[in-house]
Amino acid sequence: MKKIIALLTGGTTGEWVISVKSAATIAHNLDPDKFEVYKIMVTQQGWFYEPADSVKIEVDRNDFSLTIKGRKVTFDGVFIAIHGAPGEDGKLQGYLDMLNIPYTSCDALTSAITMNKGYTKAVVQDLPGLHVAKSVQIFSNVPYDLNEIKQTLRLPYFVKPNNGGSSIGMSKVKNQYDLQSAIDKAFKEDTQILIEEFIEGREFTVGVVKLDGKVTVLPATEVETAKEFFDFEAKYTPGVATETTPAVLRPETRTRVEQVAASVYQRLNCRGVVRMDFILLGDEGDFYFIEINTIPGQTATSFIPQQIAAFGLKLNDFYTKVIKETIG
Repeated sequence: MKKIIALLTGGTTGEWVISVKSAATIAHNLDPDKFEVYKIMVTQQGWFYEPADSVKIEVDRNDFSLTIKGRKVTFDGVFIAIHGAPGEDGKLQGYLDMLNIPYTSCDALTSAITMNKGYTKAVVQDLPGLHVAKSVQIFSNVPYDLNEIKQTLRLPYFVKPNNGGSSIGMSKVKNQYDLQSAIDKAFKEDTQILIEEFIEGREFTVGVVKLDGKVTVLPATEVETAKEFFDFEAKYTPGVATETTPAVLRPETRTRVEQVAASVYQRLNCRGVVRMDFILLGDEGDFYFIEINTIPGQTATSFIPQQIAAFGLKLNDFYTKVIKETIG
């Protein structure tokens, strides 16, 4: 019997463009012999399934079902491919939990915590072998003291919205007099901001997933960019960044990275595939945790598909394993 899977895409943030591309990769690589897939677009205007041969059909959100030509379709599980809200922040997970429908991503609590960069660091900061940058968290509705921030942190600063992804609204501040404008820019994206000391080192990202009951760390990718940091343009414009998968690391460094990444996955109680960004200082020195993405990009050029290929798995088999692990 084929499993009936709803593939959720879209979302309510600027990341919906990437979500649509991710869903296209996933849909193309879900085994048609094992799964009957319905791609559902989630927007502020509604949740719709758009069959190729007819007009779009609205999802009945009372029980998350579709009625197609008089036939009611319910789902064995949901593959969430929405980056940002409401797919990565726990809202959809909470809704699906109430309906007792399994899904491929982290649960509602983990998704909500990991969407908040400051809270995530507070949870993982005491793990062996892991370091976090010194930071200050500020809120748009609470007064903050610029001078106090400047006294607490060393230049340069990295200013970023505390929630959200794709590096939107981020700034690197080299001059203390530019801090206010960087804060204003970040507040356009979020009501909470993280200001942290900029960590200079080699940048990496690594996927972690549970496969066949075992936490598996995929080969890491090193990211090098001529830009000040790995921003939205560097992420999604071909040629702006150089990505090396698998990253060139000494065997003992690779083992250490795998141990730290697996411990973060377990500490945060993750499910499905996640991606962690980190920096190694100096000559493959201290491991600095940057952030975690619980719905990482799955576009043709995204890190996770690159790392799955380097791991020696076909995407088709990988997605089958993820569904088996999370949906059953």
